[in-house]
Amino acid sequence: MTGEAARQLWPSARPPVAPEHLAWRLGTVAELPQVRAEVRAHLGGPRSADLCDRLVLALDEMASNALRHGGGEVRASVRPVADRWLVEVCDGAPGSPPTPAVGRDPSEGGLGLYLIAELAVEHGWYVSAGAKHVWAVLAP
Repeated sequence: MTGEAARQLWPSARPPVAPEHLAWRLGTVAELPQVRAEVRAHLGGPRSADLCDRLVLALDEMASNALRHGGGEVRASVRPVADRWLVEVCDGAPGSPPTPAVGRDPSEGGLGLYLIAELAVEHGWYVSAGAKHVWAVLAP
């Protein structure tokens, strides 16, 4: 995949409107285990185990990318949208769009954005108020 094709994988678009539900301000990746536990506690259950796993994976990948590469204040949220869930993470790097790894050995990582794009029914990113917002909508 070329760099241009990778950028097109994450289109510039706004997410659907969704009410606040679960939200976090993050400073380090060391906080992510607690965030994962909170998502599982609020959304888990036998009927929704698969969806909860996918939400946790998407949130974890997006938040760790923001913390490692984005800079500034990182905020993350999981919000309901009809029968779906919106995962959104914002960071202080509005000039750095989400860029999936290109030409990298899969054993070196960098495949999270590809994985999220496959799991999501919609995804994208946008800039607002000096922050980059990366989002994905997951369905049951």
